[in-house]
Amino acid sequence: MKTKLSKTEARTKIDDFFKQETLDKEKLRKIRRLAMKFKIPLKEKRKRFCKKCKSQLNGSVRITKTHKTIICKECSFRNKFKLN
Repeated sequence: MKTKLSKTEARTKIDDFFKQETLDKEKLRKIRRLAMKFKIPLKEKRKRFCKKCKSQLNGSVRITKTHKTIICKECSFRNKFKLN
């Protein structure tokens, strides 16, 4: 039997997942779905995984005046983030 989560329980579950050093691809997919279900924004946490393949974001970094670009090792996708 499935147990129902409240929004605060879901938020703590998401925060606990992102405290880990390494992110598992399958668990990340489930956590993202949980965040979408409860309309919890990931904000800065989404910068830890690739937008395309959802793997942990490690790779070469380029910084310009306006953007930070990280190229994923897994799929070679360019993840581009604005600098404030």
